[in-house]
Amino acid sequence: MISGYGYSIFHISPFVLGAAFLLDLAIGDPRWFPHPVVIIGFAIGRTEAFLRRFMKTAFLEKIGGIILIALIIVPVFISTYFVTGWLYGLIAGNTYQFIQVRMAAMVVLVCLAASTIAVKGLVDSGNSVIQAVEEGDVEKARRKLSMVVGRDTHNLTEKGILKAATETLAENLSDGIVAPLFYLVTGGLPLAMTYKAVNTLDSMVGYSNERYRCFGWAAAKLDDLANYIPARITGLLVIVAVFVCLRVRKAKGIIMSVRRAWDIMMRDGRKHSSPNSGIPEAAMAGALGVRLGGPSSYGGIIVEKPHIGDDSGTDYVSASKGAVSIVRISSFLGGGISICLLILVQGIW
Repeated sequence: MISGYGYSIFHISPFVLGAAFLLDLAIGDPRWFPHPVVIIGFAIGRTEAFLRRFMKTAFLEKIGGIILIALIIVPVFISTYFVTGWLYGLIAGNTYQFIQVRMAAMVVLVCLAASTIAVKGLVDSGNSVIQAVEEGDVEKARRKLSMVVGRDTHNLTEKGILKAATETLAENLSDGIVAPLFYLVTGGLPLAMTYKAVNTLDSMVGYSNERYRCFGWAAAKLDDLANYIPARITGLLVIVAVFVCLRVRKAKGIIMSVRRAWDIMMRDGRKHSSPNSGIPEAAMAGALGVRLGGPSSYGGIIVEKPHIGDDSGTDYVSASKGAVSIVRISSFLGGGISICLLILVQGIW
């Protein structure tokens, strides 16, 4: 325990979480900041290249994938553990002349916590795609979309672009916002940063194509496990966010929209190949009255994805804007609930 602060290295204070959430909303992930995920991604790339020298069969590739996980997440967890403990030790100091050191340590702690959350980045990326479509610049929209999705974008129509944007908004609401908040609350910064390592591993090697089917198998399974609870929390947050959004706008048919989001989530949430991605996507599709999924191209290979939701004739530009609003509200709900839970357990500080 850190004397005077009432929490261990595996806890984060409500104040730090609130400050981190607000910092992410304000500046997102500035390019000049040495983002931990970039460092983790670099380590994954170099370690994969080294391991592949010795993995010449499918079995050895699976073993190599497991070794990759250990070589990434163990150092991330240990380094974050010790850095967090060091920062908490500085913050808990009670000598007046070191007040600047304590404040600097708090700032670093808040910045590290903020680096695990991606509200501003997700909202900005969604808005940039929608804006390009509204401007009639399809090539720009495809380019913007390609920065946040793994599928091929060069042949997508406007509707296809907006559908893909809505899907990634729903999926990354879970992966980039709700899951990090969940792990910050349940295990503090060490667990949240370890989750980011797991998620980055999945985004880099967790594919089912020929290159990564064996090597990335373990990373994909671990990511499925890590996101199981957060994905279902996200689905519920989307449904609550629909109610809040429509209530604020004094729109009609609030109960019907909420019921549709719930029904589609329960009906189509398990259709996705991922045990998790389909839950928030189905809730979002039901909330917006759109149909997501269908055939997508990855590296020139067509993948038939199941359809999620029903196309009720909703304009997809309006639906995409609605998805951004739902992401915003869900993020605030998730952040607010997380801070309230921490206050109940720890007190305000």
